[in-house]
Amino acid sequence: MLKVASYNIHKAIGTDRRRNPGRTIDVLNELDADIVTLQEADRRFGARAAAIPSLLLEQYSDYRAIPLDVQTDSMGWHGNAILAHKSARIVAHDILHIPYLEPRGAVMAQIEIGGFDLSIFGMHLDLSGLWRRRQAAAIIKLAKHYGLDRSTILMGDLNEWSAARGCLNDFGRSYNLVECGRSFHSRGPIAKLDRIMHCDRLESTDSGVHDSAAARKASDHLPVWAYMQAA
Repeated sequence: MLKVASYNIHKAIGTDRRRNPGRTIDVLNELDADIVTLQEADRRFGARAAAIPSLLLEQYSDYRAIPLDVQTDSMGWHGNAILAHKSARIVAHDILHIPYLEPRGAVMAQIEIGGFDLSIFGMHLDLSGLWRRRQAAAIIKLAKHYGLDRSTILMGDLNEWSAARGCLNDFGRSYNLVECGRSFHSRGPIAKLDRIMHCDRLESTDSGVHDSAAARKASDHLPVWAYMQAA
C-alpha cells in the first residue's frame, strides 16, 4: 500500500499571516505519506528561496525534496515541489514547461518505493479556465510519455471549482480522479481545488482531506491524501 498526498503550503504562511515552516513540517509529519507534492513551496519574491529550509526538513521529518537543479536556494519550480520518504529511490526528475498566462510550471519525478515504480507529477494550474485547459493538455501529453512503463499519479492545486467541466473533465478522460473532499479554505472548506489522479495501473482504496488543528492554521489549504495499490 502506498500513501500519497498533495499540499498547497502557501509559502509556509499560516492563516494567522505568520511564516512558520516548522508548523508546515508538523502537518507533513501528521500526513505520514510516502510521496507529497507541494505547491507554493518557494517564496514569491527575491531569490525565491525555499519556504521550508532544507536543513529543517532533513532534521525534523522523514522526507527529502526531489532535487530539481533549477535554483540553489529553491525547493521547487514555480513553487511546485515533490517530497519523498528518505527510503525512496529517485530514478529521474524533470521540470515541465507548460503554457501560461501567469508564471506556472509543473514537475515530474520517477520514484521507486515500497515495490512501486512510479511517475509522479506535481502542478499548480492557472486561475484562468482557458489556460488551465491548455496546461492540462500539455501535462497529459507529458504524463503519457513519462508513464509508458510506470504507474502514474498526478497531484496538485488545479484551481478548478467544478468537476463537471474544464480541466478536470480533460484529465478525467485519461486518468481516474480520486474523491478526496473539500480542501479550501482551511478555516471552512468549500471547494475541492486540490486533486489526486492516477492511471489504470493503480486503484485508490481510501482517500480524504487531512483536517487537523495544525493543518487549519498552517496554510489556507488543507492537504489531500490517498492510499494506492496495484490494480
